[in-house]
Amino acid sequence: MESDTEPGAGPETGPGTGPDGGSPAGLAGFNALGAAEAEAGLLACCASPAFARAVAAGRPYRDLAGLTAAAGAAVRELDWPQVLRALAAHPRIGERAAGAGRESAWSRREQSGTAGAGREVLDALAEGNRRYEERFGHVYLVCATGLSAAELLERLRGRLACDEETERRTVRAELEKITLLRLVRLLGEGP
Repeated sequence: MESDTEPGAGPETGPGTGPDGGSPAGLAGFNALGAAEAEAGLLACCASPAFARAVAAGRPYRDLAGLTAAAGAAVRELDWPQVLRALAAHPRIGERAAGAGRESAWSRREQSGTAGAGREVLDALAEGNRRYEERFGHVYLVCATGLSAAELLERLRGRLACDEETERRTVRAELEKITLLRLVRLLGEGP
């Protein structure tokens, strides 16, 4: 049965949380969280309840490599409806994520390469997003960390030429990259 938990919802503080009140104090803190708290944190990394349940159920993890391997496998094993559920939590490339939560803050940071973009590039991204969503039925997802607006636009234009099967594989790979970056941040072990 699927949970109705919203991405990033749930307790933000409790045993094992870090000094910011939201991140577990490293891997040991994550392993010590209750199941609901662990799943809530994981939903900020990937908004699929199936992902959050699978990764939380695998605790305790011996090391970060084991946790990231389990998280990557959980993303790859998601059925397409769960991938779509995760995609629904991501803002369009070039649009500022709304909200004050951890997931919104991470999205803004990940898309920081669009912050100084000119109107022409932002308009082209908006048009590309519209065309992509018409073609594939979901938001264009790309791991935007470290990419400029022009690079994001170039990738978007290239992916518009993909067939659906190829694009689904690409989306899943990009979702995995984003999830793993966020997981490291969740543990307080990354930028």
